[in-house]
Amino acid sequence: MKLLLDTCVLYPTVMREMLLGVADAGAFEPLWSGEIEGEWAHTAQKHEAGAGVFVAGEIAMLNARWPQARVRYGEGLKARLWLPDPNDIHVLAAAIAGSADAIITLNKKDFPSQILAEEGLGVMDPDAYLRGLWAADPALVAGVAGRVLAAACALSGRDWEMRALLKKARLPRLAKALA
Repeated sequence: MKLLLDTCVLYPTVMREMLLGVADAGAFEPLWSGEIEGEWAHTAQKHEAGAGVFVAGEIAMLNARWPQARVRYGEGLKARLWLPDPNDIHVLAAAIAGSADAIITLNKKDFPSQILAEEGLGVMDPDAYLRGLWAADPALVAGVAGRVLAAACALSGRDWEMRALLKKARLPRLAKALA
């Protein structure tokens, strides 16, 4: 399964690490575009001065880890598409160009299911997706979550609890399942 990752699931870090952790374990093939990378860097920089350099390094590492993940598309594809928010058309274009099965986003309302269905796409909430993966393979998701928790504790110098970390990352259903 190929999933196009919207900017809002690449930033913040915990959600990105959960999704890419399960992708690394073979749950799905991640996709994104250069424009999504740019939005990620811009959003991070807006929230924390100097974050742009860090994000550039993260993007380089992700593109090395998944060399086929960065999707390219032409302006002609974008020109034929319509969404309620024109600023999201590039996400839909990338999903189409990458032959994605779905777009994973926190902004499902911005991607009407009937429009996506016309392109053979679905839309998924990251919390519901990860919770579903956990139901199918608890060990896989729990292992990724454990690694993410350990990294969060080490990087923040704070003793996070799993449920609090995942709830803060907007993954409350997964948090409850893993608690």
